[in-house]
Amino acid sequence: MKGIREYITRDMIKWSRSPVSVVSMLVMPAAWLIFVGLALPVTFTGNYLDFIVPGILVMTMLSSSLNGGTLLMFDKILGFLNKFLALPSPRESILLGKILFITIRGAIQATIILVIAVLIGATILSPAQYGMIYLILLLFGFLMSACATTIALYLSDHDSYAAFNTMIVMPLFFTSSALMPYDVMPAWLRTIAHLNPLSYAIDAVRAAETGVLPFMQIGLLIVFGGVVIVICMQMFRRVTV
Repeated sequence: MKGIREYITRDMIKWSRSPVSVVSMLVMPAAWLIFVGLALPVTFTGNYLDFIVPGILVMTMLSSSLNGGTLLMFDKILGFLNKFLALPSPRESILLGKILFITIRGAIQATIILVIAVLIGATILSPAQYGMIYLILLLFGFLMSACATTIALYLSDHDSYAAFNTMIVMPLFFTSSALMPYDVMPAWLRTIAHLNPLSYAIDAVRAAETGVLPFMQIGLLIVFGGVVIVICMQMFRRVTV
């Protein structure tokens, strides 16, 4: 655990010294929140801002996770990874430290978006409801960070990973339940949205906002996260032999 903590601290210091990257990753979710949540006239829900906030929070975690996939890739390109592998701490601590840092960074960014949402008119929830929301976001962030790191290890090329990142973020977001409820979707989109992993997290956050603990969605996120982290560890060992 000490090794994992040190790797998290190292990445956190590095991230805090790049204010441009901190701000730039918040621009898109904040723009969606303000220009869509407040400006779009919608009749299928009472308070559209409350409806769209869960989707924006999940999108923030998704963007942070996918952007964080390059961290291990850059460490490898710049030669830091070889130095880390020579240290006495288990090599898995490098991987887990990276994934946990990406998850924590996403949670910090989601907190800023949540504060902005409250300031512009979103409903203030109870501490228990916020606690459930953060649990869901952390599980989703861990899952997507492990997926992103696994894909980055497999591609091992920044341009290819950037193209993959660009290709997947918006299609995932638009085919989820982030912008509209299932009953107003076309039939073909409703089917895709039910299969979209983002919809599981978004629906779970919406359930938590009503005070309901979404056991099924949380269980699925835990199972998927466990499976992906095992695959990621195997991939990491293969590329660092």
